[in-house]
Amino acid sequence: MSGSGFDDVRFPLPIGPGASVGVQWQTEIVSLASGREVRNARWAASRRRWDVASAAVSGVDLAVLSAFFEARRGRLRGFRFRDPSDHSSAPAGQAISAQDQALGTGDGATTVFQLVKSYSGLAKPVTKPVEESVVIGIGGAAVSEGWSVDWLSGAVSFDTAPVSGAEITAGFLFDWPVRFDTDRLDVTQETYGAGRAVGIPIIELPWSEG
Repeated sequence: MSGSGFDDVRFPLPIGPGASVGVQWQTEIVSLASGREVRNARWAASRRRWDVASAAVSGVDLAVLSAFFEARRGRLRGFRFRDPSDHSSAPAGQAISAQDQALGTGDGATTVFQLVKSYSGLAKPVTKPVEESVVIGIGGAAVSEGWSVDWLSGAVSFDTAPVSGAEITAGFLFDWPVRFDTDRLDVTQETYGAGRAVGIPIIELPWSEG
């Protein structure tokens, strides 16, 4: 069955203790006769993986999870996921501000800038900002008008191109574009009226899809 795509809905359950997150790159390594290595990054950006297998939860929560999994058809359709440890443009424990992340520099002609988050200097596109959370800065000053955000792509569009040399910055909350990394959902019965999902692997969608 075809129909892959993205559903603009968030994973419905809170993430409990025991959940795990990993960051994955794909690197091709060729060992030369001299003993040296040639290493080539096959991906332009990393992909994150989570396993949010739950502690014992109510039968109601398990029903919600099962319905959500069914609606995504397992691995077929993407959705939003809130990572409790990484969902803000600001440093951990701080409030967002319009100067959190650098988006680029105005040239007097460009009107569209992509939201990004920098990880030790490596900028990763943010494609699923949280509605109404975005704040924008131009030249170090917050601006409340003259721009809009595409909430499904993270593109910031200005009514008038920022002047040449002006630094464009932003602050925001965001979700990760993901899909389930399994076509099977297993649930165990822990006590009467409560159970546990054995494994819920989730993987970040590639930039071209997210």
